[in-house]
Amino acid sequence: MRPGSIEIATRAADHFTRLYYSAYDSATRVDDLPNFYRSTSAVNWNGNPREGVQGIRDLILNMPKTTHEVQSYDCHPIPGTQPPSLLVTVSGTVVHGGGPAANPAKIPKTIEGHPRVFNQSFMLVPDTGTTVAPKPGELAKYYITADSMRFVG
Repeated sequence: MRPGSIEIATRAADHFTRLYYSAYDSATRVDDLPNFYRSTSAVNWNGNPREGVQGIRDLILNMPKTTHEVQSYDCHPIPGTQPPSLLVTVSGTVVHGGGPAANPAKIPKTIEGHPRVFNQSFMLVPDTGTTVAPKPGELAKYYITADSMRFVG
C-alpha cells in the first residue's frame, strides 16, 4: 500500500457513508440510490437477495421512508489495485415510516416507526468508468459491487 492509503481510504469511506445514507433517506431515493450500484452488483437485504440496479430500485420502491443514524463505520482497504477496493462496515439504527407517532396506541404495533439496529457491509470498487484518475491525495470514485444489510435483533 502506498503511504497515506489508509487515511485516503478512511476519507473515502466517510464520504461514501454520508452520501449513501443521505440518498437512502431522501425523497428522491428511488432515482438516487441505484446510482451507487451497477448491473452486476449483488445485494443481500436482510436475507433477501437482489441483483443490480433494478434489484435495489425494486427493493426501495415498496419500502416506507427511512431515517438512518450511522453510529459507527469501519473501512479496510483491499490491496491489489490502485486506488484500492474498500470493505466498509456500518452500524446504526434505522426508522421505517414516520417515527413513533406513526403507531398510535389503538393500532397494533408494527416495526414501522421504531428504531431498528442494523449492520451493513459494502464492497466498494474503484469506478474505472471515470476518465480522470485521481491525483495523489484525492478520493477515487467508487461503486458498490456487493452489499449485505442485516437487522440486529
